[in-house]
Amino acid sequence: MLLKTLREEVLEANLELVRRGLVLYTFGNVSGIDRKESLVAIKPSGVPYEKLTPEQIVISDMNGKIVDGNLRPSSDLPTHLELYRQFPNIGGVAHTHSEFATAWAQAEKPIPCFGTTHADYFYGSVPVTDRLSPAQISGDYELETGKAICRTFSKHDSDSIPGVLVAGHAPFCWGKNSADAAHNAVIVEYVARMAYHTLLINAESQPLPRELHDKHFLRKHGRNAYYGQVKTQ
Repeated sequence: MLLKTLREEVLEANLELVRRGLVLYTFGNVSGIDRKESLVAIKPSGVPYEKLTPEQIVISDMNGKIVDGNLRPSSDLPTHLELYRQFPNIGGVAHTHSEFATAWAQAEKPIPCFGTTHADYFYGSVPVTDRLSPAQISGDYELETGKAICRTFSKHDSDSIPGVLVAGHAPFCWGKNSADAAHNAVIVEYVARMAYHTLLINAESQPLPRELHDKHFLRKHGRNAYYGQVKTQ
């Protein structure tokens, strides 16, 4: 089986979205990339998660040509491919329609950083894209979605903010591999829910002070990070 390990990792990442309650029925998808081979493994379109097997994970090249697999890939494949082309440090992409993050996307509002939980993962608000134009929607819609995300990150750092809200649609997240992308999708949903409740409690809540935001993000992700244990080979 071509890219057996990658397929297994992508399947497990897709199932993680189910375990964490981020998807219903066949909503959502996760992919992973083998940068050396320039091949992407992604969930097949419309296949129930409980029936997924590694063999059903579809392998595509960077142009969207299927090189292994008998099923259609996720219809969001062109979006994933555009992110892989434009964000060279990522190894996985996760897309969900999770309830609270999708609500923020539908409201076309970025998720503000109100607390340190958010700051531990995202070095700023989770941004929202501009709306697609009618021509973009009627054209190569999924590719245009990816381009809209990439335009949004002309103003942000995709390494320090590993997620975005697509206006009127839903979140996309990414990470160093498919498991990391799924993990970030879970965190986006969590901070989206907390931000919603924060504003219900106090509609005048203010974002976390920059100094505290910096402290929490950089102690985990900065050059002199000290969160967690020292990694050994």
